[in-house]
Amino acid sequence: MVFEDMFSSAKAASRELALLSDADRSRVLSALADAVLARSGTLLAANAADLGRMERANPLYDRLRLTPERLAAIAADMRRVAGLPSPLGRTISATTLPNGLRLRRVGVPFGVVGVIYESRPNVGFDVFSLCFKSGNACLLKGGRDAECSNRAIVALVRDVLAGQGVCSPSAVGLLPATHEAAEAMLSAVGYVDLCIPRGGRGLIDFVRDTAKVPVIETGAGVVNTYFDAAGDVAVGARIVNNAKTRRVSVCNALDCLIVHASRLADLPALCAPLADRHVVVYADEPARLALSGGYPAALLRQAAPDS
Repeated sequence: MVFEDMFSSAKAASRELALLSDADRSRVLSALADAVLARSGTLLAANAADLGRMERANPLYDRLRLTPERLAAIAADMRRVAGLPSPLGRTISATTLPNGLRLRRVGVPFGVVGVIYESRPNVGFDVFSLCFKSGNACLLKGGRDAECSNRAIVALVRDVLAGQGVCSPSAVGLLPATHEAAEAMLSAVGYVDLCIPRGGRGLIDFVRDTAKVPVIETGAGVVNTYFDAAGDVAVGARIVNNAKTRRVSVCNALDCLIVHASRLADLPALCAPLADRHVVVYADEPARLALSGGYPAALLRQAAPDS
């Protein structure tokens, strides 16, 4: 196996992590939060190299971009994770059988968690923080678009782990942004205890259909907003516009507006702010008729069955 050394090192590190105190885990995460701010220049320079390969008009550009403000938010989130109660050793449930046998379910680490994700570099920090706090090593496999950013992020995490000296830096590993690396992770029986895909439907389907290791299948649903018969048009228009246009690259941006049949006449007013942001609307026949003449024709399309 090409990646066997990385996988075996992560497995060994996971055993170290399971023995760490919660105070040690929290201290490492706090130190990492400090390092994110102290070495933000390095992270932003690596991110700039990734951004330089992508057109600004690409909706993924914003998802890929790191800024000082976003790094500050990442550091703040890391400190919040550090302050959470430990999930380890906690009794989840307990019962005593009629024969006197006492049974308990207790929180324990998985071991090595592999995560395959797309063009969001902050995911590396998110995954490491949550895995480390819960006593798990993690293997990351990001997308090509964020390759420089991901390398800089994992290098920073490993530097902090080495500096803190409580466990091996192999508690986090970054695989190459290749299809072969993803397949290797998904086939790493005995090394990877759990794999989680974070991305679109195509990625989730690939992981579920290919994996030989256990998988948690995340959702890739359509984001809906429903405007009811009693809805306030002004409030509804603001909600729809914010949900669709505030950040078009995020996975919870609005996909589908559903309107009560009795309020079809209000559809042009609900969608009016979207026209200012050049949003193309794919409408079924009743909605298209309601919008005709009230929404720019160049931005109005007939919805197909697969829209």
